Amino acid sequence: MTSVVAVDIGGTHARFAIAEVEGGRVMRLGEPETLKTAEHASLQTAWQRFARDHGKPLPRAAAIAVASPVGGDLIKLTNNPWIIRPALISERLDVDDYVLINDFGAVGHAVAQVEDDQFIHLCGPDAPLPPRGSITVCGPGTGLGVAQVFRTADRYHVIETEGGHLDFAPLDGIEDAIVKRLRATYTRVSNERIAAGPGIVAIYETLAEIEGRPVARHDDKSLWTLALEGTDSLATAALDRFCLSLGAIAGDLALAHGPKGVVIAGGLGLRLRNRLLTSGFGERFVAKGRFRSLMESIPVKLITHPQPGLFGAAAAYAQKIEGLHQ
Repeated sequence: MTSVVAVDIGGTHARFAIAEVEGGRVMRLGEPETLKTAEHASLQTAWQRFARDHGKPLPRAAAIAVASPVGGDLIKLTNNPWIIRPALISERLDVDDYVLINDFGAVGHAVAQVEDDQFIHLCGPDAPLPPRGSITVCGPGTGLGVAQVFRTADRYHVIETEGGHLDFAPLDGIEDAIVKRLRATYTRVSNERIAAGPGIVAIYETLAEIEGRPVARHDDKSLWTLALEGTDSLATAALDRFCLSLGAIAGDLALAHGPKGVVIAGGLGLRLRNRLLTSGFGERFVAKGRFRSLMESIPVKLITHPQPGLFGAAAAYAQKIEGLHQ
C-alpha cells in the first residue's frame, strides 16, 4: 500500500487529502481539507498549511489535479492566479514523486474507478455505464470541465480535453440574446461563458433586459443562492435556462466523442442534481435532429462521489505506479 497526498486545485478552492493506493486503484481516501485559493499565495503555501493542519509528516508523493491544461514549463490556472512550475514541484513540496493532471482528467479517473452506486441516473437508458467504449465527462464549476474516458477489456484511458472552450451554439432567440450580450465583452463566446458558475449572471441580466426590467447587479454566488432557494422568479428562470444550455452542450460533446455513456460532474453539477432531473436538460441532450434516436440510447449519469477530483487524482497516481511495476 502506498500513501500519497491528493490535491484538487480549482478556481476557488484547493482540496487536500491523504490517499492509500494499491494495484492501480484507490483503496482509501482520507478526510479532505478545503482551502480558499484567494487566501493563499501559491500551491506551496497552501500545501504547508495542510501539512500544519495534518500534524505529522506528509507522504513523499503527490497527485495534483489542476484546473488548467497541463504541459510546458509553466502552468497558469485558467480561473485562479496561482502559477505552477512542474520542474520545481519536487523541491517546493518536498516530494520524491508526483503526477500532475488536468482537473477533469482526474474526474475521468474517478468515473472509471468508483462503484456504480456513486452515480444517479439523469436520462437515457437506466443502465450502468458501459464496461467498454467511450464515456464523455463534463461538468460546471468555476469553469466548464470536459474529459473523455475510454475503457477496454482490462484497462481504461483518460483523455484530457478543453471542450468547455468550444464555441457555444445558441438554439433559440433567448440564447441568441445571451450570446449577443456576452459578445460585447468577450467577442468569442465559448460554452464556459454560459454553462459554468459565472454564466448565470449573463443569463439573468439578459432575461431582465428581455422583460424590460431594471438590470439588478448580482454576483454569481448570490444569484445561485436565489435560484436554488426559489426566492426570485427571474433567478429561477435563469437556472432553468442554464440547465437547458448544459443539456445541449453535453449532447454536442457526446456527438463529438461518440460515447456509450455521459457523466455530469463538477461541484455545481452535484448541487443541481434535483434540478437536472426536473428541468429540460434531458430533452435538450437528445434534441439533435436526425441523431435523436442515437442520443436516446446513451445513458447519462451524475457522479455523486463527494470528492471526485481528489479521488481521481489519487487514481491517476495509482495508475502511474502500477504501470511502472508492469
